[in-house]
Amino acid sequence: MIERTLTGRPPEPRLPTGTVDAQMHMYLPGYPSLPGGPPLPVEPLPDAAAYRQVMDWLGIDRVIITQGNAHQKDNANLLACLAEMGDVARGVTVIDETTSDADIGALSDAGVVGARIMDLPGGAVGLDALEAVDARAHAADWMIAVQFDGNRLLDHLPRLARIRSRWVLDHHGKFFAGVDPDGPEIAALLKLIDRDNVWFKFAGVYESSRDGWPYEDVAAVSRKIAAHAPERIVWGSNWPHNMIRKTEDYPDDARLADLVLGWLPDERARHLALVENPERLFKLPAFAAV
Repeated sequence: MIERTLTGRPPEPRLPTGTVDAQMHMYLPGYPSLPGGPPLPVEPLPDAAAYRQVMDWLGIDRVIITQGNAHQKDNANLLACLAEMGDVARGVTVIDETTSDADIGALSDAGVVGARIMDLPGGAVGLDALEAVDARAHAADWMIAVQFDGNRLLDHLPRLARIRSRWVLDHHGKFFAGVDPDGPEIAALLKLIDRDNVWFKFAGVYESSRDGWPYEDVAAVSRKIAAHAPERIVWGSNWPHNMIRKTEDYPDDARLADLVLGWLPDERARHLALVENPERLFKLPAFAAV
């Protein structure tokens, strides 16, 4: 069992109206983990009711639910979560070259707006399927969330430059070994971002930082990218922080948001990252408060 913090002091300054959480996972009962992936999160399951409390606490109005690796290529849990959350939610799913046009159409109708590439242990579909997934996503007008060890970015650069879909480099680039903000990896990434179909996601900083709080190694890289292209940053809570297995290690989501969003250069960049940029990346309608 783990005790997840679901309420508390809100972020300061408050998140703007229309804020999109561009990276999180959700799990409903009845959908077990599958071979090849990690186990489900520690009980209690981080479900829709729990996340709605987080939305109220942090001031989140819209959410992108990403298929969890525990469910591999079975999208049933994601579809159930989208149905449970309603119009405030959209989904990023897992597809491959075998996914039919009819299936993609049904996923779109259910609220799916993107596909996931996860080229790390436990991922369901890796970079070997990048071109096939890109072709399907581009035809459906979806985006792609791409995650791999960012220290290999230069190795993958030619293939990344050929992606036709809108796509986002996940989790602060996952530079596990660390990079120099003025080094070749970041220079190459900035050129990719300048191509106009690439975004960079602030989410899950603790997964790749070698320094621990306040994650200055990742902060230096993230500040550099945000200063170069504030119109290409999106933010995600990474709730429910699946790598955290003990209550005493569980982060305060408001404090984490304050820290990471503080790496943006100004208030305009903050509004872009939280509202306008995800609207463009995920093709969301402009937010209308109810």
